[in-house]
Amino acid sequence: MQLNPDLLQVQPPPITEVKSWLVDRPAAGSRPLIDCCQAVPDYPPAPQLTAFLAEQVGLPETSRYTPDEGLVEARDAVSAWYARRYGAGPSSDQICLTVGASQAFWLAMTTLCRAGDEVILTAPAYFDHPMALQALGLRPVWVPFCEQNHGLIDPQAVAGCITSRTRAILLVTPSNPTGVTAPPELLEQLFDLAAAHDLALILDETYNAFLPPDQALHRLFGRPGWQRTLVHLASFGKTFALTGYRAGALIAGKSFIEQALKLQDTMAVCQPRITQLAISFGCTHLDFWVEQKSQVMQRRHVVFQQEFRRGGHPFKLVASGGFFAWVRHPWTQCDSRSVARKLALEADLVCLPGAVFGPGLEPYLRLAFGNLSKGQIPAAVQRLREVGAAD
Repeated sequence: MQLNPDLLQVQPPPITEVKSWLVDRPAAGSRPLIDCCQAVPDYPPAPQLTAFLAEQVGLPETSRYTPDEGLVEARDAVSAWYARRYGAGPSSDQICLTVGASQAFWLAMTTLCRAGDEVILTAPAYFDHPMALQALGLRPVWVPFCEQNHGLIDPQAVAGCITSRTRAILLVTPSNPTGVTAPPELLEQLFDLAAAHDLALILDETYNAFLPPDQALHRLFGRPGWQRTLVHLASFGKTFALTGYRAGALIAGKSFIEQALKLQDTMAVCQPRITQLAISFGCTHLDFWVEQKSQVMQRRHVVFQQEFRRGGHPFKLVASGGFFAWVRHPWTQCDSRSVARKLALEADLVCLPGAVFGPGLEPYLRLAFGNLSKGQIPAAVQRLREVGAAD
């Protein structure tokens, strides 16, 4: 049989690849592994949420389909959550609950684009996005990484990338992998640029519950006619520590959602009902719990920065925030996969190579310090210091 040739250019799943290296990790005398590879909250869901789900799981209707876009009460809860956080938000008919933010991205791309179209994104980019674009026969158009600007996208550089085949500008904020949050005024500029060229501005705000306390939220949902330009991707899996529940959402104009539902029906039918119940409960009852966990993550970030910036560190902290740190490694002649593998086998520290996040990123690594307890962070940073000093 002949396979889809577009898949041949797509890199293997990076986290699976990196964790496969661990089979070569020495067993005798090894320290406990510190996993900074995949971004997963290390704490459980709120006790009141798990108690609620325990009551629901035995009910017959919990195991049944819902409407493709999700239960109206769940979407109403999401709508109210957005209104509280952003000052304005989507109505329930502008929301489709999805199997994670990744499925929301696929729905958005297949609704907007066809093979040969272009999507502008900045390096580094969340690796699943260019992988999906390539698999769909779309062309990622890269805005190069600027270390001096901590990876924040430059609207002028974006404007220079727009062609007749461009369909969307794509941005993850807070960034995966750098952790940096795009300020509201930058998002306003990108929105205006996209609107002027009749493009979509796709914002993946998976980590929007973990903004620094001095970071204002954007007000794009309050813009008149935002539905003609903005497509929003969300992950309540991170917000409510439900990553395995695949709790995503696609938010866009009503007509966009109506077209996306044709794809939803053929792809997943609906988000699992138990996940919808969890999202509805979380959006209605867990604002205080979410704020507490955001403060936990901010304290971890402070500890990470303090530990990393102690003198004599051979690695350079380029950018950080939320769950992630973007780090320049000291081996200028080595590719980032070799460096990440070295850390896994010699330092018992798992992280991702910069190369999986886009072109020109061999000097970098991504560390998901949000996975670690506050007490584990000094050990993680010290292991980097030791391996770098040894060479």
